[in-house]
Amino acid sequence: MKALCHAAAALALAGAPALHGDTTLLDTGFRHMYNLEFDQAHRNFQEWDRTHPSDPVGPVSDAAAYLFDQFDRMKILQSEFFSSDRRFLEQRTASPDPALKRQFERSLDKAHRLAAAALARDPQDADAAFAEILRMGLHSDYLALIERRYRASLEETKAGREMAENLLARRPDYGDAYLAIGVENYLLSLKPAPLRWLLRLGGAQTDRAEGINKLRVTAKRGRYLRPFARLLLAVAALREDDRAGARELLRELAADFPRNPLYREELARLQ
Repeated sequence: MKALCHAAAALALAGAPALHGDTTLLDTGFRHMYNLEFDQAHRNFQEWDRTHPSDPVGPVSDAAAYLFDQFDRMKILQSEFFSSDRRFLEQRTASPDPALKRQFERSLDKAHRLAAAALARDPQDADAAFAEILRMGLHSDYLALIERRYRASLEETKAGREMAENLLARRPDYGDAYLAIGVENYLLSLKPAPLRWLLRLGGAQTDRAEGINKLRVTAKRGRYLRPFARLLLAVAALREDDRAGARELLRELAADFPRNPLYREELARLQ
């Protein structure tokens, strides 16, 4: 579980409103991603990018699919989210795929360029702000969970959380933006008390209850990464010995994403 304390927030698009009008391609792409159907996810995201060339959401979503592909290849979610600290310290049996890393970084770079251009035109562009938050969250996840560069990951986590707070101040309907605040507070609250004190001195937020509350907002009102919030809540329930709550969340995820074995495997352990 120690790795979970360092994981960064991967944010999603807004909750209730449809920010981009017809977002069928994005919705479908994320569903494929959670079902581990990465080729189909990339096709959806890249088609959105082709038809919306100035929108940074297309390439940053594509980056998310590359990251989850890397996670699946290395069994990151199984070992770092559902196993003990001791398992996390063991030698991994799989190494990162350098081709996936290159594609991931290219997509992040493109999303950053497009978001920066959009924000230069309109500093209040909520979609461009979201794309930057998601970009930072994805990159910090890669740093923490794959490269184990925790200090660099924490800096991006904090920056993403601050940008999410600014976005939510003017757009509280961005349901998944609460995830950045929730992840930082909950995950860092799991650290030993002296380290939490040092983290707070550095500007990090470490309020466990606040973190859970924000994750619940995303799990209820989120859109594209709502399943990720539900996964984190299942992990939180297990840590609090709420096996019934964890089972309910994992059953929902297993039913929604039948081609992803993670949820069924963890559910079987509980039963």
